[in-house]
Amino acid sequence: MTDGSDLPPLREVINTYGLRAEKSLGQNFLLDLNLTGKIARCPGNLDGETVLEVGPGPGGLTRAILGCNVKQLIAIEKDTRCLQPLADVSEAFGGRLTVIEADALSVTEADFLTEKAHIVANLPYNVATPLLIKWLKSRDQFKSMTLMFQKEVADRLIAEPGTKAYGRLSIISQWLCRVSKQFDLSPKAFTPPPKVVSTVVKLIPREKPAFPADMDVLEKVVATAFGQRRKMLRASLKSLGGPTEDNLIAAGIKPTQRAEEITVEQFCRLSEIYRHQKN
Repeated sequence: MTDGSDLPPLREVINTYGLRAEKSLGQNFLLDLNLTGKIARCPGNLDGETVLEVGPGPGGLTRAILGCNVKQLIAIEKDTRCLQPLADVSEAFGGRLTVIEADALSVTEADFLTEKAHIVANLPYNVATPLLIKWLKSRDQFKSMTLMFQKEVADRLIAEPGTKAYGRLSIISQWLCRVSKQFDLSPKAFTPPPKVVSTVVKLIPREKPAFPADMDVLEKVVATAFGQRRKMLRASLKSLGGPTEDNLIAAGIKPTQRAEEITVEQFCRLSEIYRHQKN
């Protein structure tokens, strides 16, 4: 059989290979087949597609992705204990799974992706945000990203201006992708249960950013603005130099406004004003 139907249950795999979840690796294993199947269906039809997974662990979500008839699944796993169980999964699914032993933060996806891929991953919480930023910078390689975060991070990704969660991550993510919340997962769904609720978010990279801007300049302007988010922008942006109030007005922003009130489009306009002043 090459459909994985002869694989043992995940709990049995964990016991056989002594796969106690390691806190240092941010591991919380998702064993509920209904939930892994639901996550794997979030990107849409994966038939014949290439998929990238990070931190597969014992292979629960891995099995669900392979069950969607993907052409190939490339999984990046740094925990050597998981390599043999994942090799068993690869064999059971006719070799459509390739496992790369590495730290996902240090790999260059272009080295092993031969076509645009979907990312589907239950991300280790301790590296979730750096991984997302990394993938946003190389977004042209991906068709979609279905990622699980702790709810607090997910809330930032989808946050609207004027809300407490709105900030740097909201702006950069929404500028580069269409971002949508899929569903929440209770801590009880995991082994061991984390202390927080988890949320699955889907990001679809835009063909071009939502508004004209240079990423480095935009990141600097946004980081400076939110670095002192309680201050009015005329004060918080002074360190960028130039005629701060004039720049804000030119971007359609009141100098007395605060960072959390400014839309993605306004931040992009403002960053372009600063970029042209530097050139």
